[in-house]
Amino acid sequence: MNAALFKELISQLKVGKQLPDAVYLHKDALIEASESLLNFIPAVAQAVKVSEWDLVKLYKKEFRLSLLSYPTFYSESYPALQQSVNIDLIKLTHKVTDYSNSDNPPILHRKETMITPSNPHFEHFKNITQEGENAGLYENTRIIGFKRSWQNIIERHGYELVDGRLFRSSAVNPSVDSPSIYRHKTAIVRHDLSAPMKTLVKNGYLNGEYSIFDYGCGRGDDLRELEAHGLDAIGWDPNFQPDNDKSPSDIVNLGFVLNVIEDQDERLEALLSAWDLATRLLVVSVMLANDSYIAQFKSYKDGVITSRNTFQKYYAQSEIKAYIERNLQEEAIAVAPGIFYIFKDKLAEQSYLQQKYKRHHTWQQLTSPQPIDAKDKAKLLIAQHQQLFDDFWHTCLDLGRIPANEEFEQSGKIRELIGSHKKVFNLLQDMFDAEEFKQAEKNRKEDLLLYFAMGLFEKRKPYTQQPEALKRDIKTLFGEYNTAINLATELLFAIADTELINTQCKKAHKTLSASLLNDSHSLIFHRYLIDELPLLLRVYVDAALQMYGELDDNIDLIKIHIRSGKLTLAAYDDFDKSVPFLVERIKIKMAEQDIDFFDYIDESRRPPLLNKHLYIAQDNVTFTQQMSFDKRLSKLLEVDWDREVLINRVDHDAQLTKKHKKVANFKLVTVT
Repeated sequence: MNAALFKELISQLKVGKQLPDAVYLHKDALIEASESLLNFIPAVAQAVKVSEWDLVKLYKKEFRLSLLSYPTFYSESYPALQQSVNIDLIKLTHKVTDYSNSDNPPILHRKETMITPSNPHFEHFKNITQEGENAGLYENTRIIGFKRSWQNIIERHGYELVDGRLFRSSAVNPSVDSPSIYRHKTAIVRHDLSAPMKTLVKNGYLNGEYSIFDYGCGRGDDLRELEAHGLDAIGWDPNFQPDNDKSPSDIVNLGFVLNVIEDQDERLEALLSAWDLATRLLVVSVMLANDSYIAQFKSYKDGVITSRNTFQKYYAQSEIKAYIERNLQEEAIAVAPGIFYIFKDKLAEQSYLQQKYKRHHTWQQLTSPQPIDAKDKAKLLIAQHQQLFDDFWHTCLDLGRIPANEEFEQSGKIRELIGSHKKVFNLLQDMFDAEEFKQAEKNRKEDLLLYFAMGLFEKRKPYTQQPEALKRDIKTLFGEYNTAINLATELLFAIADTELINTQCKKAHKTLSASLLNDSHSLIFHRYLIDELPLLLRVYVDAALQMYGELDDNIDLIKIHIRSGKLTLAAYDDFDKSVPFLVERIKIKMAEQDIDFFDYIDESRRPPLLNKHLYIAQDNVTFTQQMSFDKRLSKLLEVDWDREVLINRVDHDAQLTKKHKKVANFKLVTVT
């Protein structure tokens, strides 16, 4: 069966629960489907070795189906999903999701729509649905799809389930003794853009091209700044701007909203509402904290109550990612700690991810056209229009290949003067540095392999469409898509090879402009040097950063742990100082899929960086001064100035005091 026939047969179905993008059908109702579907679906189940399934979800717009196991479909009123097998019939891949141990699995409603009217259970199922309708349980269909939310809705409407049927409840309202929660007090006053908005600036989404809706905008500080820049930005907030309309927009920002809502159903409603409003991109951000920080507050529901009687649900990075993906059934991409992008526009998602892993070069013209043979008309024309052809050459360098006509703004002019882009490129290779292009081609190929490897690492669903530019990249650099994926797969598996990682760290230490190698243990370098790493180490670093998000300016040093599959990020109080002090250390553990945050709030415990010159390139104007200072300081403190030194500020200051010295910029001055 092909995709066209599959979609046509689904459109002809007269049975099943009809949704905008899919149809849910019990396997007992397949007798009402076409003979082709009746034979095809069990054949697919057999091919992927799935014997236990009750429902099939048929996608209307994609060549895809899901086999769903609801073992209690006939015995329970609202059966829970035990297993889902999602099958991509184009890529011939499938993904199994197990819900058997979940405390909040998806559940079914309106079961009569999934079977035939002749089924002996039809009237019984219809009565169950009517009970729920009469009780008002279906007023908000967004949040009823999960077991815990459904139970909460039943309780709030004054009912309880007895043997699967609704009865009036005599239970005392549990909210009577609940503390007063002051949500409006969580809205803080800002004088600059919020963290999620800053990520949008960094990634070019606030360039005026997109409309923005701020869901839960608080006092509107972000909106005022965006409006001052002439951007199409509006917002809504239940406390400060409740009368504004909730307007569909290209980008919707759900900034630090989920963590202040104490009601889990209302929290889910906010997420789903924001997702519905986003036409291109949803940005979700929450507060993160570890257990020791949370322990200082009074527990309440699944969060805490602060001293101001506000509610806070502090998340772990992996926890909020799982929450978003579970409820939206979409990939959540970590952009920063607690900040995630969820793309509705999959072409935009691919463009973002490619840009994320692409190195950005400032190409410096090192050569100029050589003397022109006067008889060569083409080269003479190039010399006469040097800026035009310089721009074309730089476009080739940026893409790592010859641009298509629509990828070079002045393509018409250049083709009018010389001819095809390929002809122009061949001429320019004789006039410019061909090695420069080879390096650009190699860089682009590595960036794409990194992009594909990260997609495999995150287990993203294969895209049904790809941007035209990406198709050209694949064809030019790899020949075909499967070749690129196979290479990326090999690369991804290689990051588990500790000996290979060790070899690559040694190689990087020799080629990087500045780094520290702790033999067979770790490689430490400044974050600005990530793009200079060998490709395998770039994959290692970015695989770890999938949980953390994008690096910001606060992070200074990065440590690759060679044997343990960990990555450490270090932030210092002021890296430009002669002796910076560590203020935060973040350890990302790939094997455990977890992140540990270590804050050095107590300044006396902050470790100093006593060998900063090791992380500065020798051609940097500050290198000589820093190296001279480090040498004098290490001699005074009697530490090895050419290795990693671990002491805290108390010991550092005590030793200086003992020697009657103090640090003043890049000098050690005597204290009397």
